[in-house]
This record gives sequence, C-alpha cells and structure tokens, in this order.
Amino acid sequence: MTMCRADWQLGLLLLVITVPVQSETVVLDMRERASVIDGWISERIDTVLPELMQRSGIDMWLIIGSEYNEDPVLETMLPATWLSARRRTILLINQPANDEPLETLAIARYDVGTRFRRTWDRELQPDQWQALVDLVVTRDPERIGINVSPVFALADGLSHGEYEQLVAALPLEYRQRLVPATDLAIGWLETRTPAEMAVYPQIVRIAHEIIAHGLSEAVIQPGVTTTEDLAWWYRDRIRARGLTAWFHPSVTVQRAQQADGGHDSGVLAGIHSVDVITPGDLLHVDFGITYLRLNTDTQQHAYVLRADETDAPASLQQALAIGNRLQDILTGNFKAHRSGNEILALSLTQAADEGIEASIYTHPIGYHGHAAGPTIGLWDQQEGVPGRGDYPLYPNTAHSIELYVAASIPEWNRSIRIKLEEDVFFDGSTTRYLDGRQTRLLLIPRPAAGTAKIAR
Repeated sequence: MTMCRADWQLGLLLLVITVPVQSETVVLDMRERASVIDGWISERIDTVLPELMQRSGIDMWLIIGSEYNEDPVLETMLPATWLSARRRTILLINQPANDEPLETLAIARYDVGTRFRRTWDRELQPDQWQALVDLVVTRDPERIGINVSPVFALADGLSHGEYEQLVAALPLEYRQRLVPATDLAIGWLETRTPAEMAVYPQIVRIAHEIIAHGLSEAVIQPGVTTTEDLAWWYRDRIRARGLTAWFHPSVTVQRAQQADGGHDSGVLAGIHSVDVITPGDLLHVDFGITYLRLNTDTQQHAYVLRADETDAPASLQQALAIGNRLQDILTGNFKAHRSGNEILALSLTQAADEGIEASIYTHPIGYHGHAAGPTIGLWDQQEGVPGRGDYPLYPNTAHSIELYVAASIPEWNRSIRIKLEEDVFFDGSTTRYLDGRQTRLLLIPRPAAGTAKIAR
C-alpha cells in the first residue's frame, strides 16, 4: 500500500496529538540566574546576618580568601559574575555598638558586588593588612570572628598563610580578641530564606524529572544498556539542561541471582561494578545537581519488568514501604535544638523496636551537597559522630534524608537494601519534603494506560 503525502502528514499529526509531551520545569538563563543569586545575597545580608551575629556573640567577622583558594563562606558571598575571588579578598562585617545596620566592607581592590563597599585605596595605603588593622582599631570590636574550626571544614576556610599574616598585622590587644566563628559560619551556610525556599522545591523537581527520565524505556534498553551507560547519560543530561553535578551519578543493580555481597560496604563507599541492565533488576540511582548555588541529593529505585509482569513483585514494594517508614521515624524525631547524635540514637532505637534493620546517614543540604549543619549518622558510624553530630538542629534548614533498610525478598531467596534519599525543609516545627518522595517503584517500561497505576 502506498501512502500519499496527505496521509503521511495526517498520521504524523495524530501521532503528535496522541503522544503526550513531557513538560520540564523551567531553568533560567545565566543572566536571570545572576540576578536571582545577587538578590538572594543582598536579602540574606539584611535578614540572616544580623540575627546570626547576635546569636554567636561576634561583633566583627573577618572572611579572608585568595583567588582559587577561597574560603567556602566567601564563595557564597561573591556576586554571581565573580567565579572566584580576586587577588586577596577580605570581607569585614561589623555590628556597630549602637545597633545600627551591619557594616559590610571589602578591603580589596574592588567592590565585592553591591553590598561590600571597597574601603581600601592602595595608592593611599599600599599595605592591605594595615588598611584592615586601621578599620579594626577604629571600630574596636570585643570579639573578632575568624573562620577556623577543627571540626567543620566549611567553617575552617582561613588558610594557614592568611592566618599568620593576619596575626602578625594585628596589635596584640586585638590579636587576643580573635575567636573561632564556627557557629556564625555554619549558621550563615545552613539557614535558608523564604525567597530561596520559594525556588528550592523546583530545583528538586528538576532533579526528580531527570532521574525519572533516565529510569525509563526512553533511555534504557534492557539487555543492552549498562549501569555505566546510564550514569554517563545522567551527566550529559544534567549539562544539557544547563546545570552541573556536584558528584558523579551512580547506578547499581540488585537482582535475584546475586549474592548478598552485592550491597556490601564497598557499594556504600562508592565502589560500583558495571552491569548490563536486564528484566527483573532492581535499579538504584544516586544523583545530585547544582542550580542557583543550591544543591540536591536524591536516591531512588526502579524495577525492570519481565515480559509477564505489569508491576514489581509485592515484596519489593513492601521493602520500599519499610524504607518510607524509616523516613517517617527519622523526620518525626526532628526537633529544634536536638543534636544530630540525639536524633540518630532516637531514630535507630525506634526502628529496632519496630523490627526494622536500618542504617541512617543523613546530612544537611544547601550551598554544598554535604552541607553545613548537624550530621545525623555516617554509614560507617552508626553510634554517633563526635563533633559534627553534636551540632544542634536549627529551624529554616534543609536536609537530605539519607538511609537504608534491609528487607527479605522471598521471591529472590535473599535480602536487599532499599537505599533512599530525599531533600526536606525543617521550619522549626514541621519537616516537609521539598518535592515529595518516592513511595512507588518506577517501572521500566512504564505500563500502558489501564495496566498499572504509577504513583510517586
């Protein structure tokens, strides 16, 4: 039968009408992103910094870094068009004694954005350190915070060389007023603003969209596609959406014909084998993106249907439900000012009481993937994490609920691990998922309409 051009065009039109087009969450262009980022910085200086300065009892905060060796805190205060510090960049944040608005000054060759005004004229004062000392002496702060910490790397951004030069320049009286700014630095990094939280759910939605697309027949050809193929597809897809990854995605499988060693500590430590994806596989993806200087961290599962299946085995679905229950236990123990170690101990005890074999290794999320704030377990430290785990949970912070449960799968005559990770926001009283969480296994291929209902 010969198809005329009109018939071919009609067929194409019907195809377009009957095949739904998957919509994607908007990603701003670079100029729009810069405007958003700079606006957030300005708002944070006005609304977040004053409270944190008072909470920490620090009168002056010095943030010092050099080009390509930036303090992690300094990086979050640079304008969007600065991809690094310039020469030595010194930011000075001062709380005047009369409770006037914070002073935000730059002892640098340039203004740092619109909020840190340049106060150093090299032609008048060639010595940058002396220019800083003059400002310190004039303002006469009682406690001068610097970013040094033996516990939190993100609050330890003052390099040894810069520290030595700072100490050498300061008069003894002010040298003795230097104090670690740990709580101030962590507070700045971990606190999320209403403006950020209006957008953060969409950032997580973008991550969920990319994960779901990869875990589908649009990308995976069972019997051909490998776990490594899919991991690299994710890297390419992230870049195609105009985003970046803060770690390389991982894709692993669990299946009936596999020893329990398939999910040993090596997998948790990031050591993965390359497997061809086949029907009957339970897939696991670990995935994170960076957008508008905020990060996501997500782990989800998919099941590759066999020819005679329209849904995953019931025991796999039940295993996911147990994972969801552990999530509920953990977030139910989120109480303001509890330490990460307290939350961990309470949650593991409750899980054990309910007969759940569990491991919890949850971390803050935000400006960094493994971000500032309380550590709630590490995969190899389930008894608690000294130092980072002793830090309290504060309101208006985001966290990646990362954990696993071990569950028996009778159909496979073995146990598996359901490893989940979803991002949440804690407002001080309630904890909410930024873009929901996985409560049903993704299926590959997606069943045709009327054969099975998929819910996430």
